[in-house]
Amino acid sequence: MTEHRPFKWPQPLAGNKPRIWYGGDYNPDQWPEEVWDEDVELMKQAGVNLVSVAIFSWAKLEPEEGVYDFDWLDRVIDKLGKAGIAVDLASGTASPPMWMTQAHPEILWVDYRGDVCQPGARQHWRATSPVFLDYALKLCHKMAEHYKDNPYVVSWHVSNEYGCHNRFDYSEDAERAFQQWCERKYGTIDAVNDAWGTAFWAQRMNDFSEIIPPRFIGDGNFMNPGKLLDWKRFSSDALLDFYKAERDALLEITPGKPQTTNFMVSAGGTGLDYDKWGYDVDFVSNDHYFTPGEAHFDELAYSASLCDGIARKNPWFLMEHSTSAVNWRPINYRVEPGELVRDSLAHLAMGSDAICYFQWRQSKAGAEKWHSSMVPHAGPDSQIFRDVCELGADLNKLADEGLLETKLVKSKVAVVFDYESQWATEHTATPTQEVRHWTEPLAWFRALADNGLTADVVPVRGPWDQYEAVVLPSLAILSEETSRRVREYVANGGKLFVTYYTGLVDEKDHVWLGGYPGSIRDVVGVRVEEFAPMGNDFPGAMGHLDLTNGAVAHDFADVITSVADTAHVVASFKADKWTGLNGAPAITVNDFGDGKAAYVGARLGREGLAKSLPALLEELGIETSAEDDRGEVLRVERADATDENHFVFLFNRTHDVAVVDVEGEPLVASLAQVNESEHTAAIQPNGVLVVKL
Repeated sequence: MTEHRPFKWPQPLAGNKPRIWYGGDYNPDQWPEEVWDEDVELMKQAGVNLVSVAIFSWAKLEPEEGVYDFDWLDRVIDKLGKAGIAVDLASGTASPPMWMTQAHPEILWVDYRGDVCQPGARQHWRATSPVFLDYALKLCHKMAEHYKDNPYVVSWHVSNEYGCHNRFDYSEDAERAFQQWCERKYGTIDAVNDAWGTAFWAQRMNDFSEIIPPRFIGDGNFMNPGKLLDWKRFSSDALLDFYKAERDALLEITPGKPQTTNFMVSAGGTGLDYDKWGYDVDFVSNDHYFTPGEAHFDELAYSASLCDGIARKNPWFLMEHSTSAVNWRPINYRVEPGELVRDSLAHLAMGSDAICYFQWRQSKAGAEKWHSSMVPHAGPDSQIFRDVCELGADLNKLADEGLLETKLVKSKVAVVFDYESQWATEHTATPTQEVRHWTEPLAWFRALADNGLTADVVPVRGPWDQYEAVVLPSLAILSEETSRRVREYVANGGKLFVTYYTGLVDEKDHVWLGGYPGSIRDVVGVRVEEFAPMGNDFPGAMGHLDLTNGAVAHDFADVITSVADTAHVVASFKADKWTGLNGAPAITVNDFGDGKAAYVGARLGREGLAKSLPALLEELGIETSAEDDRGEVLRVERADATDENHFVFLFNRTHDVAVVDVEGEPLVASLAQVNESEHTAAIQPNGVLVVKL
């Protein structure tokens, strides 16, 4: 892996001081021009200082092939800039116009059954099409030439949400690109055969030309897992290569304008390897939409922390989230009172220095007309717009107090996340289809919060081995390099938590032999011979396992057959004798070198982990807060290098009132009441309090 691009952040308009960027996607081409002036006035009222423009405007920017129209966009940008509102200008290439797809249907992506994706929505292009790339780069060059000296354009928004709809393409273009990708990665066809284990089922290949995408193989059949894993790697890389070509075309002409593209980082958003993509942007930006229900806040905080990890603790940009309901779920729940402000401040607390929405004004037509916005259908006389204005004032106040000079304070615990481990667990022939990697890091983040610890979520390539304690949650893939890092980390005094489903295979998806967790058995001090999946799909099947510490395991357990002399059992399984698991080890702690490694050999979920963690934290010597409100409030801190500016964000995680001690100066209180004489605060459900120490 090469080095990250040097961090470069959008700078304020001339004469303005740095602020927290605040605004959203703006689509003036959906509205008559007389609405634009009203928009600008409302933006000023709300404290908006940046909007993203022209994301889906290709058909208006190039109405006919080779005919470009920038007049309307010039007028919009001029109105915005003169009002002090900066522009994050899109390349406009997210979706091709109809004239292009009629002339060149060969740019349309193909699904795994061979069906062509027709135009009619968005992102109907294939990343490996040289024809489409040529058209996209022409538009990038035209945009860059036209706006290279525009003082109101502060950054480039390259395309939009790569892979949201066109992650996989099985066309002949993609086939040729996949063959070339494999040749670059492996060098010889024999190396590909070894990596994919093609001795199985007579799949051996004699030449790179025999490599084909994992197209339809019949219902109920099983795709080669090594090939499928590489296909997911390739598909992420193919889109990344397309992005880099667009990026370079823009920066060749406008090297001074920083660029980004909006990721889709969420707990379950694992389509592309966003950590790998993070190496190739000037600054990381993300689109995040809340998960309805009881996990709403925790999943948001987890995802924002992962963005901070991908950004390596540089500021990152929340490019899109929603003021209320989205439009793309079967049931589109509204946000509860207070959540608009709280959710935005949670992203801010986790390291974002920009808070933006999709979109500014709610559409009156089209597929997203029911998606909430900063100015809803009801207009500015609405609770949503009043909350938008309140948030704008809060962000300005925090900027005045010095928040922009701070970063997220490093936690003592890192929860490791790995895109490729998720992809490996998605195969249809695994010990159980009920286990995927992505759910376990989220469960650990929540369980640690229940015990008063706000963890950092760190990609597997990141500096997780620089933390006091590390969680490896169902990292199915442990490469030789990662295994080495794990061993050195613990031997040098690190405190490690490892779970079931970790270290099953290497980076080629080949099983580490000799018992699980293959490459780090000596570190954790246990040997797993086989698995005990659980379920209810057959009458009488084992549905759960109780543990002696009161936790309950579901879906999956390890059959631990031996424990090292340096390890001891913390909790065991309680089960009927006929299962062979009664009294078997479930949770252990091992001494390895100067460090310790705890092993959790079952899926306990957030509740079971929260119940098990106090004993494990004590065993590993990890201190937690002792307050009575532990678990009710998520505490997040941002500070500068000198600690002159130190902010504490306190978020109520419950639907009850949380009373907390207040140290420092209260700056922002949303659904929170401060008792200054008693130095306490009552934080309501969905409330947040921000204080400066």
